[in-house]
Amino acid sequence: MQFRSSIPAALNEFAILITAREWSSQYEWYAHHPLALKAGLPEGVAADLAQGRRPEGMSEDQRIVYDFCTELHRNRAVSDASFEAAKRRFGERGVVDLIAVSGYYVTVSMTLNTAQVGLPEGVSPPLPDLRK
Repeated sequence: MQFRSSIPAALNEFAILITAREWSSQYEWYAHHPLALKAGLPEGVAADLAQGRRPEGMSEDQRIVYDFCTELHRNRAVSDASFEAAKRRFGERGVVDLIAVSGYYVTVSMTLNTAQVGLPEGVSPPLPDLRK
């Protein structure tokens, strides 16, 4: 799923980071943040997301992925506008791939959080706790 997505790598990693942020999954963020940056996601977009803010300066593709994935996580559904924007840009397969990557990494986040998987020695948590 991560490697065969029709969604470009930087956007696929962005979707993973959105999931990590929504679930406050420190290890998932730690593991995927460098991959997202290497794939081309701008540091500022990732930094805003880490702080729980809607990222400033997103490209149109990033905005589509952010809106679609954020709505999916928070509302357990997406608006017609977000669905149509994603379908227009990425096609039906792309919509399914965004849903699949989000769902898969929710499972990963649940598992990491439940197992209380820690970060490597000396690594500070990259995400502030927004669950207060």
